[in-house]
Amino acid sequence: MRVHWTNTAEGHLDAIYAHIALDSPEYARGMVDRLTGRSRQIAEFPYSGSKVPEYDAEHIREIIEGPPFISST
Repeated sequence: MRVHWTNTAEGHLDAIYAHIALDSPEYARGMVDRLTGRSRQIAEFPYSGSKVPEYDAEHIREIIEGPPFISST
């Protein structure tokens, strides 16, 4: 399957990187890597995401990615 990033999504990815990079370019790169890795997951396993409720179309999927777990130990 082919994953398509819209211009808006690419802009959001750039903004996420820029915001996190203010504190840590390393963590910013890691987050971008995690997000782009999710697109590879969708490409390989197209139905691993959830249907997007706004579209109610079986072939449109999304995967929600949250912040990384940071251990306090």
